[in-house]
Amino acid sequence: MEISKKEYSDLTDKKSPNSSTAKNCTWAFFVGGFICMIGQALTEFFNNMGMTLPDSRAWTSIVLIFFGVLLTAMGIYGKMAKKAGAGTLVPITGFANSVAAPAMEYKSEGYISGVGAKMFTIAGPVIVYGTLAGVLYGIILVISDLL
Repeated sequence: MEISKKEYSDLTDKKSPNSSTAKNCTWAFFVGGFICMIGQALTEFFNNMGMTLPDSRAWTSIVLIFFGVLLTAMGIYGKMAKKAGAGTLVPITGFANSVAAPAMEYKSEGYISGVGAKMFTIAGPVIVYGTLAGVLYGIILVISDLL
């Protein structure tokens, strides 16, 4: 069955609900802010327990990554992400989710060709370009210090 571009466009418009940018941004802001607030509270907690600030920050990252993976495994993080969008992607929990979700999805294909191969399909480019950006910014900083 052949349909025209107009008919296809009308069909997709009918089946795809319109999204409210203001509502989506508000959800992203509050959910992302809440995750970051939990991170700050954890840092303060570990700091008040007698840890140094660098150790507190490291343990905060560990705990947030653990809970990001745990909530992904329980199917909760995906539901939060549907509602909050980028609010769940930006914090470190979003990075943990981007590694855990593909690993879980491809587990049935085995640990090497499934989990191992697919684990970084989403997070891999972030790691590559994040590292590249860090190197470039480092070079710029060194050059600017020399001038």
